[in-house]
Amino acid sequence: MLRKNRLPLLAAVAAAALALTACGGGSDADTDAAASDGLGTLKVGALQTPAGDILQHIAENGAADLGLTIEFVPFTDYNTPNTALVDGSIDANLFQNSTFLETFNEATGGDLVSVGEAYLPSAAFYSDKVDSLDELEDGATIAIPNDPTNEGRALQLLADEGLIEVEDGVVDLTGITANPRGFEFTEIENATLPQALPDVDAAFVTISFALPAGLSGDQAILLEGESSPYYNVLATRPELVDDPRIEALYELLTSQEVADFENETWGGLVVPVVG
Repeated sequence: MLRKNRLPLLAAVAAAALALTACGGGSDADTDAAASDGLGTLKVGALQTPAGDILQHIAENGAADLGLTIEFVPFTDYNTPNTALVDGSIDANLFQNSTFLETFNEATGGDLVSVGEAYLPSAAFYSDKVDSLDELEDGATIAIPNDPTNEGRALQLLADEGLIEVEDGVVDLTGITANPRGFEFTEIENATLPQALPDVDAAFVTISFALPAGLSGDQAILLEGESSPYYNVLATRPELVDDPRIEALYELLTSQEVADFENETWGGLVVPVVG
């Protein structure tokens, strides 16, 4: 999602707020309090890697120039960040794709909204036995996650390369409609896929487990690319969509400086969005 860079405007707004405070302008107490701190503080929930690392980098590189204080609130699961956003414990979160967000809203009657895509926490196929996808032999054994979201994700990635054919919305092996090369698929718990590499010809590993295992995008034989629908979004409540703090954070998230940080830190496993 491309948005016009508004950082110069936001910086000017923050500077103007500080100037008004210094001159004693404004009579509303809340406005004066916010102005005295620039844009103010924003509580953002996320898992530590990569979102928490990105937020901490922004907090130390760029946010202060706008008078924005980012308070990173860590989570260790995918269930509570949205609940915390709904109940007001945090102001925004950064951990989910738009489909996950829509599913949460449908299941709970919520109305959380996406500010925009921030980055792709890509997944990839890795191998200890071949150096490229072309080297996979007919009948090769391929390990994939056993959860519906990531199993379908892995199968769709292979289908996009023309290695198999799948039905729309594939979620598991029953969705394979053609397997001309006779690949043998093994369904494995997501967290153990890196450890399965020596025993299979290739394995699909998501970023959450690739990074701790020392796997990078450069080692992948098939890496999820920019066309993936699994980009993570900055989410918030409807009343905060136009909040200057939210707008400033999103512009920082999609800046070239943050894109460079993501590329240097994760070697292609995190695909930036540059606005």
